[in-house]
Amino acid sequence: MAEIGRLLTAMVTPFTTTGEVDYVRAREIAKKIIKNGSDGLVIGGTTGEAPSMSDEEKLNLYKEVKDAIGDEGTVIAGTTDNNTRKSVELSISAEKLGVDALLLTVPAYNKPTQGGLIGHFKEIAGSVKIPGILYNVPSRTALNMDLDTTLELSEIPNIIGTKEASSDADQINYIIKNVSDSFKVWSGNDNETFSIISAGGYGVVSVAGNLISAQVKHLIGLILEGNIELAAKEHLRLLPFFNALFFITNPIPVRYAMNRCGLNVGSGRLPMIPSDDELQLFSKKFDPVMDGYDIDIQAG
Repeated sequence: MAEIGRLLTAMVTPFTTTGEVDYVRAREIAKKIIKNGSDGLVIGGTTGEAPSMSDEEKLNLYKEVKDAIGDEGTVIAGTTDNNTRKSVELSISAEKLGVDALLLTVPAYNKPTQGGLIGHFKEIAGSVKIPGILYNVPSRTALNMDLDTTLELSEIPNIIGTKEASSDADQINYIIKNVSDSFKVWSGNDNETFSIISAGGYGVVSVAGNLISAQVKHLIGLILEGNIELAAKEHLRLLPFFNALFFITNPIPVRYAMNRCGLNVGSGRLPMIPSDDELQLFSKKFDPVMDGYDIDIQAG
């Protein structure tokens, strides 16, 4: 299996002023993020506003981003939803475009049993040869993929890891404890990167990486070097910024922050556009936090 990378940034999808996917800007932003220290990009995930995009737009975006970064970084394509057949079709199409891996998200809304989850992911993984990374995010899906399910799925050869955003420390630690060394655990939340990697996790799928990849990479490096005291200080320094990016629903804050510093990714798509009053209240709280940090990724 190809090396996917420890620091994966869940990339914001740029939109034009008319609400179309801005593929030119996507290529530019992707190259900036990789140059700044991210090992790969998750395209078409939660942060990329995948639910508001068509399959054609997603496939075009996978292709454009992969063409832009080439072998400098990996592209992990968010190809799955709560429709297994559709997920298989999109996954096969993404593989043909040359993406490096797939993000296999727990289905939202229809709430399958744990057995249904296993069947769903086995069907998708069995349809392709490239790696898949599970994604457990109960706050979005209203369904937790439990420990036993994750362990069973970890035995599938091309399911190589999980992005854990359950915020259940015991569950995450028991996954790390019980899987083989070849199965990786990425933190699904920036504010849990320190604790998860310190416990033996592999990396993070980062929202903050859209803005401060170099600083997130530095934090990971300190942990891996065993310099836990300095790593803890760096984690605590970054923590207010990590949390500010979730003052309101992701990806509204990170898109706002990128636009504020001149990275120009446009407005989101409905329903991910807050009212003017909501945005004003958010900005009063968010701006002072953001102003306390240097942004690694420069406009232009």
